[in-house]
Amino acid sequence: MKLFNSLEEIINIESTIIALGNFDGVHKGHQELIARTVKSAEAANLKSAIFTFSNHPRNVLSNENSVKNILYADEKVKIIEGLGIDYMFNIPFDSHIQHLDAFDFINKILLIKLRMHEAYCGFNYKFGHKASGDIEVLMKESVRKQFGIHVLEPVKIDGIVVSSSLIREIVECGDVDKCMTFMGRHYAVGGEVIVGNRLGSTIGFPTLNIVIDDSMVSPSNGVYITYCTYNGKKYPSVTNVGVKPTVGEFQKNMETHIFNFGKELYGKTIRVEFIKKMRDEKKFDSIDELAKQITKDCVAAKDYHRNNV
Repeated sequence: MKLFNSLEEIINIESTIIALGNFDGVHKGHQELIARTVKSAEAANLKSAIFTFSNHPRNVLSNENSVKNILYADEKVKIIEGLGIDYMFNIPFDSHIQHLDAFDFINKILLIKLRMHEAYCGFNYKFGHKASGDIEVLMKESVRKQFGIHVLEPVKIDGIVVSSSLIREIVECGDVDKCMTFMGRHYAVGGEVIVGNRLGSTIGFPTLNIVIDDSMVSPSNGVYITYCTYNGKKYPSVTNVGVKPTVGEFQKNMETHIFNFGKELYGKTIRVEFIKKMRDEKKFDSIDELAKQITKDCVAAKDYHRNNV
């Protein structure tokens, strides 16, 4: 897959069939859209492509980080590449794009710059200045400019429409086990291991601490069955997300305990996949009570990992 991170990089490309959208979760709805684009491009002997933004337009328009990411930028690119796309146009939503009217977006960007012959998009796709462009505008222009347009109806699983807002909601509610159903993979976050208060080590459960990434969707406070990946290897683990109310007042963070793992990883980067929530975070009356509960959590998490390999 060839990645383009700006409009200026796009020179002398081959003709394309393009999937249009944010693709911010690359969930199963997005995957269906991409699969149809790839299949159509192969049949027409054209290049399959995706046009998306490297930042979320709503965050630019609101001037704040109101829409949290579901994927890191490099993960999004890797997943899309794995789906067979030839060109990924990963363009910043900047002032130039923001102020393009819908017709200029179609003509100057899609048709001239990206050499689009056909487009695939979702039923609610919006584009152009102040989201003035919609499916109706695309349809009318497709007749005038002689390009194909394919509009996909919502993808439903168990009667529920798959969307990025749904993914954010289930993660924020702690229903992380549903991510596999709607995304085809577990929700994951990563970060650099920092020095914590070392309480875990004193009670027999050393943890790897990472600060919650404010740009990412954050799971609700609680204890989760997880996998932790370090240096390319995945380890069964259990993770607490929260503020550690039993021992004081702290900023929300993540503490991951890898079973039978004795290494200190300060300054190293880890990735935590959330499999299932076990319980909400709770304030205990003593450290002893906390230690007993952590023991129960670890036993339950180990059993889960053992029975769900």
